[in-house]
This record gives sequence, structure tokens and C-alpha cells, in this order.
Amino acid sequence: MISLAAVGKTFRKARVLDVETLRIAAGERVALVGSNGAGKTTLIRCLLGEYLHEGDIRVFGLSPRHDRTALLRRAGFVPQLPPPLRMPVGELVRFATGVGQGSLARIAEVAAGLGLDIGEVASKPFVKLSGGQKQKLLIAVALGRPVDLLVMDEPAANLDPPARAALFRLLGESAATMLVTSHRLDEVAPLVNRVVELDGGRVILDDRVEDAVGMSATLTARVRVSRAEPAFAQAMAHWGFDGGADGLAWTGLVPGPDRLRFLGTMSRYAGLVAGLTLEEESRG
Repeated sequence: MISLAAVGKTFRKARVLDVETLRIAAGERVALVGSNGAGKTTLIRCLLGEYLHEGDIRVFGLSPRHDRTALLRRAGFVPQLPPPLRMPVGELVRFATGVGQGSLARIAEVAAGLGLDIGEVASKPFVKLSGGQKQKLLIAVALGRPVDLLVMDEPAANLDPPARAALFRLLGESAATMLVTSHRLDEVAPLVNRVVELDGGRVILDDRVEDAVGMSATLTARVRVSRAEPAFAQAMAHWGFDGGADGLAWTGLVPGPDRLRFLGTMSRYAGLVAGLTLEEESRG
């Protein structure tokens, strides 16, 4: 579905991309990882037809540069940094449905699931939305129309826990091939089944990932603390947990792909936590 052969890119004599060969089959979920400057963004922009490059790239058998319009009809893209668009949200959504084959109703439905009411912000310029609202809208546009390829740059970075859970459910239901970029493998490992690592523009690792907890899984978390603590209570409220009357026993739901992130939150209060359990909810 995606193939790269002898693909290179140079900026001002600096070689930023040098991929000898890379193939991604239909239906794969690939994490593209690497430190800042590793070449991830450059590779994505070449795949989406934004950059001229050496070598050959094919996506659905199409050339990203020469068949870009046809390619973008079949691909959804969620950038890490939202573009500074000044058009109203309603106009942006209508434009998106014109490019692809999605519907206003479906995009609005996806946005609502993420916690964004498009009707309430329809007349607002996109650039005036909060960071979280921009991210939710871009995700809704990408997932609210039928696509064969999803390219996402740290898609859950600005989302609150309920919106992250909704995003993971949507991704779990999607049959699209996915390419998720990140500079941290632990943030994206639960979302993918393959990892490609770049360093200096070259592929230095290409391996499979197996995860027992899927994207659509939900874990029940129970946390006991030795004393009530306002900072801890605020952190747990952010996750949507209930601490009972005394704030000593907290219970809530954690999306499967967010379990490492949740445990990272718990590690900040290691001296306070007296007990912690995580159990996957029964699907039966």
C-alpha cells in the first residue's frame, strides 16, 4: 500500500531523509518514532506530497506529488501543530466534506463523541479555538469521512482523558492503515502493531509490537491512598475518578492504551498510594 525506494531529502546540503526501502501493508498500524530532527516530519510531508524528494514513493499506487488530490481524498491527516486557519469552523468542515466523501453529520457526531459541539463553535475562526478544541476538530475531520490511510502526529497530545478514550475507541473501530508519529514509543506503542524508528533520516529499527490490551479495552482502576491530598484529588478528578466521601479510595475507568500514562501519574504520588489495582473490564 505504501512503498518507499531510495527516498532522500536534503535541505541546504544537510541530508535529513535517507530511506533505502520501506513497505507498509494495508491494515498495518505503524508507529514512526525518533528524536526531534530524526526525519519523521519530513517523511510524512513527502508521503502527503508536500515536498519534492529523491527516489520513489507510492501510496495506493499513486505518486504523492503528481496525484496529490486523489491521494488526499483517501487519506486523513492530524498534525501535531494545528494550522493557523482563520476561516470559521463551519466553513472548514464544509470544505473538508467537499474534499472527501464525508458528511457534516458524521463529522459532527465524531466531534461530539470527543466532547466538542461543532454547532457551538461553527461561527468561530479556527485559530481562536483552544488547543484541545482544535485537536478534537482535526480528529473529527480526519475520522469523520471514509479514508484508507490515517496519518497522525501525536494525535492525543492535547486531549483530556474522556476524549482520549473516545479517540482510542474510534481508532479501534477503524480498518484504515495508520501511521502514528511520536518521539516517545511508550506514548504510541498501545496503538500500533509495528514500530519503525528513524535516526538521522535513516531507518534503524523495524519491528513488530504485540499488546495484550487493545485500543478498545477499558480498565477499572482502584486506588487507595494513605491520606487525603488536594493535589492528588485534582489529578484524579482530571481522570474522571470518584474518591468517595473521604478521598481515600478512588475508582475510575482507564482506556487500555492510556494505562502507561495513568501509571505515570500514579508514580508521581508513590509515597501517597497505599494500593493500586488495574483490571480489564469483562466484554461478556
